[in-house]
Amino acid sequence: MHNDDLALARSIQKGDEREFNAFFEQYFPRIYRFCLSRMDEESLIEDMVQNTMMKAVKGIHTYRGEASMFTWLCQICRNEINMHYRKMAQSAPEVRADDESIRPILEQLEAEENVENDLYSEQTRRLIIEVLDFLPGNYGQALEWKYVLGLSVSEIAGRLELTELAVQSILARARTAFRKSLAQIAPQIQNLGEA
Repeated sequence: MHNDDLALARSIQKGDEREFNAFFEQYFPRIYRFCLSRMDEESLIEDMVQNTMMKAVKGIHTYRGEASMFTWLCQICRNEINMHYRKMAQSAPEVRADDESIRPILEQLEAEENVENDLYSEQTRRLIIEVLDFLPGNYGQALEWKYVLGLSVSEIAGRLELTELAVQSILARARTAFRKSLAQIAPQIQNLGEA
């Protein structure tokens, strides 16, 4: 049971404006990245995300806390995307990865080097975004700040209001969780190594 998410849903349902704003600030960017990993037409992505968020708010009374709020929102977003592609008589693009395009990213994560955007394909980028979004806690955010934005451990510590040692620990656990999540989403990827 996701009690914190359920409490957030109940606060939104009661009209708590502060919680409503926090909901949008927290989930809009994550749903945007989720949608980006599934749609080729960037011009439609913001509309899809707004539709998802508005449907979620209208249906917030149906949220039971059995899945995380993010998982619930992703399901709404998937439905919106599938409905869009059905109307266009197309099938939604698949998110796939191949070993050759993922390995350099994982090796660089292991070595704690910056990941350059041109090292991997658009398709792989979408997979990485999806994995980052589903990591527990602030793991995805920490990895994104470190390897995509290139922030230092000190800068991440400042953003998370933690010590540098705590951030190094989070990054180590996050890399392990990243590899495990990636292996679940793309089981054809072998030999991901140990943390």
